Amino acid sequence: MSDPTAVPSKGQAGADPYSIPLERIDVSDSELFETDTQWGYFERLRREDPVHHCAQSDFGPFWSVTKYEDILTVEKPPEIFSSAHSIVLGDPPPDFPLEAGFITMDGVKHDAHRKVVQPVAAPRNIGFLEPLIRGRITEILDELPAGETFDWVDRVSIEVTTGMLATLFDFPWDERRKLTFWSDMATASPEGVGAVGVTQEERRVALMECLDRFDALWKERQHARTDGRIDFVTALATSEATRHVEPLEYLGTLVLLIVGGNDTTRNSISGGVVALNENPGQYDKLRAHPELITNMSSEIIRWQTPLAYMRRTATQDTALAGKRIRKGDKIAMWYVSANRDEEVFERPNDFLIDRENAREHLAFGRGVHFCMGSRIAEMQLRVLWEEVLRRFRHVEVVGPPERIRSNFAKGYAKLPVRVHAHGEHGRA
Repeated sequence: MSDPTAVPSKGQAGADPYSIPLERIDVSDSELFETDTQWGYFERLRREDPVHHCAQSDFGPFWSVTKYEDILTVEKPPEIFSSAHSIVLGDPPPDFPLEAGFITMDGVKHDAHRKVVQPVAAPRNIGFLEPLIRGRITEILDELPAGETFDWVDRVSIEVTTGMLATLFDFPWDERRKLTFWSDMATASPEGVGAVGVTQEERRVALMECLDRFDALWKERQHARTDGRIDFVTALATSEATRHVEPLEYLGTLVLLIVGGNDTTRNSISGGVVALNENPGQYDKLRAHPELITNMSSEIIRWQTPLAYMRRTATQDTALAGKRIRKGDKIAMWYVSANRDEEVFERPNDFLIDRENAREHLAFGRGVHFCMGSRIAEMQLRVLWEEVLRRFRHVEVVGPPERIRSNFAKGYAKLPVRVHAHGEHGRA
């Protein structure tokens, strides 16, 4: 019997990327990311057609920008390449016009809204948060079942990032896994939602539940606190620039902050384990040189690229790399491709913990929409690996990772591992 929730294959995953006519390549196909077979397609586009027009996709026609310098060109002028319509290729349905907060704004309004929440992710607050996060990471790692196979995504990646999100929102601790659920519902590709048996209506219901819960928190915090605490909800509820926003605009900002704080770090935490297991020589180098952890954190983010792309929309007729872009055209900036651009990164497909220009990756974007929480993400990765190295000689991947079926959130649903303590013999 066929699976009623299964999604038909487009025939790209696992195929030779050079066997498919160039004009038929569609790198928005989520099956490519689920099977980790997108790399050859992006390599071909970078070589043969770096600004590539896809005439037919599940999201309509769009342009793929795949090279590093071309993406920088698109990032710089928001008055030409706007994020105001959407940051993903799919447009929101008319009956649920949800956007992703201030990242889908341009100009003065964007700047005002971003300024409201930016202090929560500022260095001063990160300095306050680091000891708290280290304590939580210590608890998580100390509770791992030594000698047993377990899911790293569930036990570590989700716990670390969801705990941080709960702190940044001052969200009820015993409800923190709801933040992960809402993030997953917000980022799944349309076919990805169907693939796990969740309809778009169920997705809408879940996000409205998110809005209801945060609306209650908003009402609790409408009046400025006197204890000096900084959290996203209080900042939004008490600032003149945001205190009168419409409900869906509030939800959009919540989705932006939840996804930004969840998917980037969660998938980088899992991706780092995968990268080190696929590159055992680099794992040996890390053990010998733990001072490389900070640089390795940037290399993990480059190598993983936890959010594969961002969309822009042309506000006028223009040109890019010799291609004529029409007003209203969708443009996908594929960070996942730029971070493997051979003209910028030597041996781009290799994971090198001492890569000299690892911090030049584009996983956080550039320009006015540069990821506000980048330093929090880097801090969590650094602290995690400092504590992992203190406890374990090896976090060993013992089975194939299960990847998310999404062309946007590039990450892992499950990652079976075993942890080996220092001095333990065996495969480690």
